[in-house]
Amino acid sequence: MTAMVFRRNLTDGPNACLFWHYPINMFAASMTTIYKIIDRDEWDAARACGRYAGSRDDKRDGFIHFSTRDQLCGTAARHFSGQANLSLLAIDGAQLGQALKWEASRAGALFPHLYAVLPVSSVVRQWPLPLDDAGVHKFPDDLT
Repeated sequence: MTAMVFRRNLTDGPNACLFWHYPINMFAASMTTIYKIIDRDEWDAARACGRYAGSRDDKRDGFIHFSTRDQLCGTAARHFSGQANLSLLAIDGAQLGQALKWEASRAGALFPHLYAVLPVSSVVRQWPLPLDDAGVHKFPDDLT
C-alpha cells in the first residue's frame, strides 16, 4: 500500500483545504473498473482517433473525471441531468498506470481522475445511457 500524501487545492486561494491524494492506484485489486459518462458524439470521435482527451469540464479541471460504480447515479444526476445522447464506458483502470489518481471530491469520497489522455484500448465495455420517461438516466442491468 502506498502512503497518502497531502495536496493543496490551489484554486481555493491562500486558505485552501488540504485533501488526500493517492499518488498511485492503490485500489487496483478492488476497484479496477472505473466508469465515464460521455457524450456519444465525443466518444465516436475518440474511437476514430484512438484516444479521448476529455470533455470541456475535464480540460478545464486538468484531468478526466471518472466514477466508481457506486458513484455513477450521483454523477449522472449532478452533472448530466436530463442530457440525452450519452454513453457509459467501463474502463480497465489498471491499464492507466500512475496517471490515474484517487482524490477526495464530493463529501470526501475518493474519485478516480486521469491526468493523461484516455486510450480507447482501455475501454472494456460501452452501453447507451438513455433517459426514462421521467428524464432520469436508466443504467444497464448488467453493469459490471
